[in-house]
Amino acid sequence: MQKEWEEKHHVTEETVEGPPSRRANATFTPDPNGNYLWSIGGEYFSDDGKAHFYNDVYRYTPEKDEWRRYTSPTCPGPRSAHAVVGMPQGGGKLFLFGGEFSSLNQTTFHHYRDLWVFDIPTSSWERIDTKLRPTARSGHRMAAWKHLIVLFGGFYDPGIRTNYLNDLWLFDTQTYKWEHIDFKDADRKPSYAMPRSGFSFLPIPEGVILHGGYCKEYVKGKRTQGIALEDTWFLRMDADPKLIKWERRKKAGYPPSVRSGCTMAYWANRSMGILFGGVFDNDRDEETLESTFYNDMYGYQTAGNGRWVSLMLKRPKKKAGAKKKKKVQPIAQSLPDERNDTSEEDETDEDAMQVEDDSSRPPKAIEVPQPFKPPAVDYVQDDDEPYDPEDSRPLPRYNAMLAVLRNTLYIYGGIYESGAREYTLDDFYALQLDKMDRYFCLRANTVVFGNEESSDDSDSDDSEADSLEINKPERDEEDAEPDQDEAQPEDTPMDKEPESEPTADPDLRAKANEFMGVARDATRSPEEVISTPLPGETLAIFYDRSRTYWAQKAVDITHNRGKQLRRDGFELAQEKYASYKPLLQEVEKILAEAGLDEEEIKRSAAGGASGASGQSRNRR
Repeated sequence: MQKEWEEKHHVTEETVEGPPSRRANATFTPDPNGNYLWSIGGEYFSDDGKAHFYNDVYRYTPEKDEWRRYTSPTCPGPRSAHAVVGMPQGGGKLFLFGGEFSSLNQTTFHHYRDLWVFDIPTSSWERIDTKLRPTARSGHRMAAWKHLIVLFGGFYDPGIRTNYLNDLWLFDTQTYKWEHIDFKDADRKPSYAMPRSGFSFLPIPEGVILHGGYCKEYVKGKRTQGIALEDTWFLRMDADPKLIKWERRKKAGYPPSVRSGCTMAYWANRSMGILFGGVFDNDRDEETLESTFYNDMYGYQTAGNGRWVSLMLKRPKKKAGAKKKKKVQPIAQSLPDERNDTSEEDETDEDAMQVEDDSSRPPKAIEVPQPFKPPAVDYVQDDDEPYDPEDSRPLPRYNAMLAVLRNTLYIYGGIYESGAREYTLDDFYALQLDKMDRYFCLRANTVVFGNEESSDDSDSDDSEADSLEINKPERDEEDAEPDQDEAQPEDTPMDKEPESEPTADPDLRAKANEFMGVARDATRSPEEVISTPLPGETLAIFYDRSRTYWAQKAVDITHNRGKQLRRDGFELAQEKYASYKPLLQEVEKILAEAGLDEEEIKRSAAGGASGASGQSRNRR
């Protein structure tokens, strides 16, 4: 038995080059006891539309600029959008809960509800099974408060629509038990705003601060809309769970603009949350989707009632009487404790941080030696002007992985969009928060941005007057606009969908009963589940759920790209929907005769069709 246990828990440790491969929605966690960073899991979507999920564990040592990878037979399954928190007891442990996984072609989708603990001294995983535990979810957040782990929110996608959560759970790391905190209806809590995922969750001595997040709004008869939240709440903790309560905080200082796809890392030495980047999607109408990406940075001072500050890089002053100097290349050596004499005198943190930062332009390329360590000299241009620190700013992005270790902020990866394409980045940056002089590129971006077709970025295109919309009046060519990634057919009731050819099958009722049994059959292939319309689904909902599948089918048939590919995919989905429409209407009649309402019809007829939605792939 001992030999079997050792084989199952054998850990392989190896030094690897650079950060992990390109990925997003991984965790980036400071070591609770040492000067390390831990990266676990993540996802990457390749150019051919394949989804790759990871369960590897990496450790980064800043002093050595070294990455080490740990593998063992006993470990969590591949996943992304999970949550990890570090606890110092027993030499240090990392607790992981939840997350999501999909198949290579995104035809099946799964949420986790398992809890794992990674023992740092032995680099081994152990699964913790309890009867009472939170439901399966992704995009949630966890924070450590004393010996407790606080879990809040996230989302769950059963296949028809994405359900966003606002429940609160506590996990005791001493007793290894979960407890659900149930608030009274009169208690203040974030549900008055909205359930959410992808928010910031910062632990402070008095409790936990929650800010922002993302959710989707579902209104009957209207298209689904994504909402970026900008409210801030304080969860006042107490040893007695009955005394835990939510308190809403007002905006103060210089808050960031509305955005999603960004969370804050906690700078414990200054009791401040650090926010970087994000994206704002303007998709209030069905015709357009305009996204604004950011690479600015903000701080949230957690003391008192909280206050926002805009974090600006400090430009070094021109040295009086200085002679012209050539641009000095960085010299690799350890992190300096103090800036040299050519730097600007230190300002107060508050004065240096209250200037709005609206810069979102891509930075100029900076060549640095590898491995890179901050230089001990300033950069001076040939015209004797001080080096502009803005040139070191990373690309705009959302879902970047942030972590603060001592006084240094580390930024790894994230997602950047150019035209209609989405790129997962693999660059790695560091910023000394106590200096705020410049970003240091520890690894340059290796992603090559392709040339997008001009039609994808144009404001009008006469050749593409055809639209993916239904039940819309015809427009003149001069008013036609191109389709966008998030363009949706109008979400109208079933009886308003385009009429299909009437069926002459006299056994329609028998076929409808048979179809109800097939829809509940869990042995169906993922392709059958995702590509079959469900009772109660409009064409808009069916296409939104299965757009990835139809795009892949269209690629195999037409080999088109861009907007034409989306149009081809929609036509395939529309054809499939029309062929099933008489059958679906008959199923709805059967269920209505049984006394089921609209929501019950969806649940009853969908049965085994959950887990195949692709809409959550587009969450922020």
